[in-house]
Amino acid sequence: MTAYAIARLQDVTMGPEIIEYLKKIDATLAPYGGRYLIHGGTTQVLEGSWQGDTIMLGFPSLDQAQSWYCSEAYRRILPLRTANAVGDVILVEGVEEGHRGVDILG
Repeated sequence: MTAYAIARLQDVTMGPEIIEYLKKIDATLAPYGGRYLIHGGTTQVLEGSWQGDTIMLGFPSLDQAQSWYCSEAYRRILPLRTANAVGDVILVEGVEEGHRGVDILG
């Protein structure tokens, strides 16, 4: 089942390290079927507060998403982002086609 890596990044220092991270991340995604779905697009806040840039990556499965995040290739570049941005990152499994709200009731 499809899975997603979602990040909300704030206080990004756009310097040489973030640029290097951006140049290298695509190569870390490819072996795991990862692809960008959202990358800092315009955000319209409808409820609550939401600050920062939203990034969402799609993967074929939660296992693939976890394998990417834990991969040696990604771990090598991760400090380039964490030293230059504050944020939250989660992995979440998607739902099957045709899912309805009541489906979580069992």
